[in-house]
Amino acid sequence: METPDPKIELHVHLEGTVRPGALLRIACRNGVALPASTEAEMAELYRFRDFPHFIQVWTMTTHALRTERDFREVVVAYAKEAAGLGAVYIEGIFSPAEPVRYGPSWDEVFSGFCDGVDEARERFGIEVRLTPDIPRDLETSPEGMMEAAERTVRTAAKYRDRGVVGVGLGGLEIEFPPEPFARIFALAHDLGLGSVPHAGEVGGVASIRGALDALGADRIRHGIRSVDDPALMAELAEREIVLDVCPTSNLRTGAVRSLEEHPLPQLVAAGIACTWNTDDPAMFGIDLASEHQVARSLGVSPAAAYEAGVQGALCDARTRERLAAIGRAAYEV
Repeated sequence: METPDPKIELHVHLEGTVRPGALLRIACRNGVALPASTEAEMAELYRFRDFPHFIQVWTMTTHALRTERDFREVVVAYAKEAAGLGAVYIEGIFSPAEPVRYGPSWDEVFSGFCDGVDEARERFGIEVRLTPDIPRDLETSPEGMMEAAERTVRTAAKYRDRGVVGVGLGGLEIEFPPEPFARIFALAHDLGLGSVPHAGEVGGVASIRGALDALGADRIRHGIRSVDDPALMAELAEREIVLDVCPTSNLRTGAVRSLEEHPLPQLVAAGIACTWNTDDPAMFGIDLASEHQVARSLGVSPAAAYEAGVQGALCDARTRERLAAIGRAAYEV
């Protein structure tokens, strides 16, 4: 069997990697009722009307994950899948404030995911780092949302020596702009964590600008609406801000009308470094290999995507050099 090209994935929600059959088993194990009881019904559930509907379904289904065992198994299962498709480095996203509402402690959530990182390295030789997400649309009061956001950052800092490298901001982008979270991300920076917010997925240029200026973004998750502002694209290129691009996700959530209209080629042509990512592969019925095929069909080089991954990764210098050496050997870059 031909060895797959090495790949770096910087944008994948670990809760969204759980294949339907596995999610149904976990829900049954935890006594959690899902809005579907078969894999066929899950597939129907994953027909998203728009971005808010996607967020609604994502929240409903991922609440089945409740225990340290669940969190560890999620990381290990995806690491096995991705490593088999050539992945050598992953930055996985998880949203700790969501499961905490249903029983497990903050430390149980973080410990479970970090245990998965250790097991993935031992079993599959793949490096996984973690970037917990703050849900900007957490169903609580504004004060409670900010309290959970700060708790996410402070707990993330406790686990820096176990693979936690940054903090993100996810959820309903248009309804909840980034600026109110400036204090939270300043704290993350002070505690040595990177800033990797979602912006410019379904929101416009102002969302990206807010992520850069208010949140000090080291990398932008999605960022595709920067194509609407040539000056912003030039700035992203000049500042070497990497974009985590997820073409199939953008199509399935209605962020773009068709793959043919996806702005990835324009972003790359503007000199912006772009990685290719699955986002929520189980919910979109894709995997890392198929997403690379999609990006190739848009005329973008796998070597350039890998190089962008090395550039954008929040890893330590030693890991970055090892990843760069793998890229030089495979792509002669």
